[in-house]
Amino acid sequence: MAYPTSPDQLTREWLSSALGCHVNGFEVEPFGAGAGIMGQVTRVRLNGDFSKDTIIAKFPSPAAENREVARTYDMYGKEVRFYQSIAKTVPLRTPECYFAAHNRENQDFVILMEDIQGYRIGDQVAGCTLSEAIQVIEAIASMHAATWSKTDQLGLQSHNNPAQRDGMAAGFNFGWPVVMEKFRDVIPDSALIAGDKMSAATAGLLAEMCSGPVCLNHVDMRLDNIFFNQGGVLFVDWQSTASSCPEHDLAYFVTQSVPIEVRQSHDLPGHYYRTLCGHGIDYPRALFDRRYKVAALYLLDFAVVIAGTLNLANERGQKLGRLLLGRSLQALDELKAWELLA
Repeated sequence: MAYPTSPDQLTREWLSSALGCHVNGFEVEPFGAGAGIMGQVTRVRLNGDFSKDTIIAKFPSPAAENREVARTYDMYGKEVRFYQSIAKTVPLRTPECYFAAHNRENQDFVILMEDIQGYRIGDQVAGCTLSEAIQVIEAIASMHAATWSKTDQLGLQSHNNPAQRDGMAAGFNFGWPVVMEKFRDVIPDSALIAGDKMSAATAGLLAEMCSGPVCLNHVDMRLDNIFFNQGGVLFVDWQSTASSCPEHDLAYFVTQSVPIEVRQSHDLPGHYYRTLCGHGIDYPRALFDRRYKVAALYLLDFAVVIAGTLNLANERGQKLGRLLLGRSLQALDELKAWELLA
């Protein structure tokens, strides 16, 4: 059916059809500050026969430049396909999806999904506790095990693709001078080699990550996309899903969202590895350790791009840039990852 591509195009008739119930009326409100950078996220309050009083509606970004980024990386299509066909294959609690549609030609899309209740959203600035970190890595280990060597069946694009390689290399080159100016105090001298070597090394790091055993990766596994409650965790924002090594999600979460003191208090990669093998996956430990180091170094691209492009006039942006960059560089020092560049 035809579908709305912005909140002002929503109608009672369309909502009734999409939700399979009678909607008498509705109100639309912004979801919250900071939500929907690459798309428009709204909360819809319903008056009618639907089982929930509120739902979340996602639409394309109204900003042409953001929409172009989403097109380049197929972000809208990836999230729609996740909810249409992949979500049911993973042993994770994900938001229930009531309707999803995407037009590959013009990148129009809409998703109607569950408004999560009873969970607390994570905060990448505040970090997490050790028990929360363990909850997350056990959940992603179960997801990786369930999709191990099944990425072709799931129709996932490899994270090692031209748009990703070129985008990360260019993003690092743009962001590095900015972080050197703004955050020099958290950049150890050992990391200065990255300024000369990282961009050229990105293609090789990506190739190594995406060769050999691969699985479904969320790719944006940070605390701002994770909800917690006593029963477990819930992941949102599936618009970057890809085929990659399991260490990809793990290293992104551990090196950039977990506070340094929490990470240093427990062998989180080792805990993940034991959990993964406990799901019946036969995976050499030496290969795991190597790919974890490779993935952690590649993800410095993410840290530099984010810290180098955030609105640094915003107080949270300043804190987030400083923290994720500092956490990443400290972890890379401990892993002796700079030897991969030398």
